[in-house]
Amino acid sequence: MQPPTAATLWRAVAALAAGVFAGMLGTVMHRALRPWGLVVCLLLVLVVALTARAWAGWFGYVGSAGGTLIAVQVLAGGGPGGDVLVPSTDLWGWAWAVGAVLAVTAVAFVPRRWVEDERPTTP
Repeated sequence: MQPPTAATLWRAVAALAAGVFAGMLGTVMHRALRPWGLVVCLLLVLVVALTARAWAGWFGYVGSAGGTLIAVQVLAGGGPGGDVLVPSTDLWGWAWAVGAVLAVTAVAFVPRRWVEDERPTTP
């Protein structure tokens, strides 16, 4: 494995920000229009993680996955007034929390040829 370049690290930071955005948006909107809100939010997490892996490799994938999971975890906790965005007694909340983990994990098992450009070999 080659050491990361400055461009790769910046891409990983951008992927982290995109992951945080997807996690925040999904946590707020997964209950909006049942069941399609949950489906669209899980697809958003999947697409952000896959795009980050294709754009910045494993560094981007780890950034987007970490950003998504941290955002979901932080926003799933109770707020200062006792309000909760992801209730633990609700099946939709569990579906969002577990589904986000599964979507991020699924991208880790995507074959490399799906996310990397083929480099022509020189004779």
